[in-house]
Amino acid sequence: MRWFRLAILYTALALSANGAAADTADLAGLRQGSMMKLNFHDSPQEIPADMALTDLDGAEARLSDYAGNIVLVNFWATWCAPCRKEMPMLDALQADLGGDGFEVVTVAVGRNPVPGIRRFFSEVGVSHVRALRDPKQALARQMAVLGLPITVILDREGREIARLRGDADWNGESARAIIRALTDESGA
Repeated sequence: MRWFRLAILYTALALSANGAAADTADLAGLRQGSMMKLNFHDSPQEIPADMALTDLDGAEARLSDYAGNIVLVNFWATWCAPCRKEMPMLDALQADLGGDGFEVVTVAVGRNPVPGIRRFFSEVGVSHVRALRDPKQALARQMAVLGLPITVILDREGREIARLRGDADWNGESARAIIRALTDESGA
């Protein structure tokens, strides 16, 4: 029954598409289960997308590098138990829906040494998401990331449109319906 309701809501969103981002009330209607914690903002919020982060090879990266995509940014740490549970779901979401128009990007906050991140990813079977580091927590502080995990969704202009505190089933029907609605309606 739940899948049927999601299908009806998703179809209604697709039929009412007018080239703009999906209405947050419509998107909120797609939330089920742990996705009920996903809160959509009334209007997009600017973020410091040009703050420097590093990838696991030490190269500089920024969230602004993903402009033009819907981006799911997950703030996490190797010591975070809910992150260990959630990361494989984020990886599966990226494997299935990532690419042109949508990306899952993880940001390890604080002291997370590269060997520890690589070991964590190996232990939980993660190989598709992009791993970035925010060792001094500069971006996390600017974005008011209090507690872990925190996941934010960015629109194609790099603005925060939604936030979820805590872990969630990012590989479930509800999360996938929300991501598909965002990417379909915003020009993917």
